[in-house]
Amino acid sequence: MAIWLTILILVVVIALIAGIAMAVGRRNRSAHLQKHFGSEYERRVEEHGDRKAAEAELLDVSKRRRAVEVRPLAAGSRDRYAEQWRHVQSHFVDQPDQAVGEADRLVSAVMVERGYPVEDFDDQIDMVAVDHPAVAENYRAAHGIHERNRERLASTDDLRQALIHYRSLFDELLADATPSETSRH
Repeated sequence: MAIWLTILILVVVIALIAGIAMAVGRRNRSAHLQKHFGSEYERRVEEHGDRKAAEAELLDVSKRRRAVEVRPLAAGSRDRYAEQWRHVQSHFVDQPDQAVGEADRLVSAVMVERGYPVEDFDDQIDMVAVDHPAVAENYRAAHGIHERNRERLASTDDLRQALIHYRSLFDELLADATPSETSRH
């Protein structure tokens, strides 16, 4: 057999192995992102209309999150915030529209103390999606209702639902543990 034919076969085999390795790597990365982000993964795929673009965005968000130092709350802060939350809930009975605004501000205050960026809602939701993907959609919905409420377009039931959504994120943020190790990968 001619040497050029041997080299050609070797190049084809190496290219085939590299292609298979890349495909397996992409599939594993997709599976990891899908498992970690759950419904947030599907929402972003639907938003982009392209799985590859959505995955690139989620990888970028994860990279940005790794650059943020998120810390757990001190016990005193957790107690203080829990008491403030009880006040927000009791305030809901008489003034639900104001209580939702208070809930939004309280969640932001906890995020600030934990070290999350809060200047821009899109950044906030991205960081929440990395560390607390199960409640990211709740936060997005609560914030949307809060925004509609500013225009007086939210019903009392909408406001009740917003408070429930805020509560799910609030509970996650108040938890003693730091974000899961999987969120850092």
